[in-house]
Amino acid sequence: MSPETPVPGMADPSDHEVAGLLCSEVGDILLRVREQGWSDRRPVHEIQRLGDESAHLHLVGRLAELRPDDVVLSEEGEDDRARLSAERVWILDPLDGTRDYGTPGSIDWAVHVALVVGGSPVAAAVALPAVGRLYGTLQSPVPSRVRDRPVVITSRSQWGEAEHVAESIGGVVRSCGSAGVKAMAVVAGTADVYVHPSGLYEWDVCAPAAVAAAAGMDVSGLDGSVLVYNKARPVVPGLLVTRPELTRAVHEALRW
Repeated sequence: MSPETPVPGMADPSDHEVAGLLCSEVGDILLRVREQGWSDRRPVHEIQRLGDESAHLHLVGRLAELRPDDVVLSEEGEDDRARLSAERVWILDPLDGTRDYGTPGSIDWAVHVALVVGGSPVAAAVALPAVGRLYGTLQSPVPSRVRDRPVVITSRSQWGEAEHVAESIGGVVRSCGSAGVKAMAVVAGTADVYVHPSGLYEWDVCAPAAVAAAAGMDVSGLDGSVLVYNKARPVVPGLLVTRPELTRAVHEALRW
């Protein structure tokens, strides 16, 4: 695959392909690094470090080849403030869920790749390598569905708002690691609402939020705000991803 270089300041159809390609490549690398680390009996913290480093270097190197005129903001890289005046910025989380990544049997980790133009994501992908799944912004919207007891998913350390929402809509609460894993659970239909009540870095949110929106989910900050990216301080005010048929009830539960 050799995507053509797009016009600066614009999204190109092949940007979606680039996001998916890079997520797939990095997912394969992370699986190999992890298996080799276990085989060599490396300590968990070293496997985590090797995963973060390998994924970041691959993404940066490939974007330099495929999108040499674009700027990168990566969790594992230096923040090049030139991004603030750049028209096209790739926001990356090379390994979302590093803590779980080094744990044998864990599937709660992901790869996030998103392209932002004018503060909004225009192409993105999320890979869940441990379960062999890839989601992107070219997917078709997910059909509406009704579950007797909606599943509200949240982080292991973020409790309170999720329980309140679940109680209000007659649901149950589940928790796991990785923002990408949780957002894709809503896209895949194994969860119905994702609540993260505290601030998150843009690389945690950008790709999962973009993919979820493309799949027809309602996405916002926990306060109902529109999420904006490539800000001087790259954080967002929490994250809410809901199936459309539940959005109003969730908003009422949060008293907007």
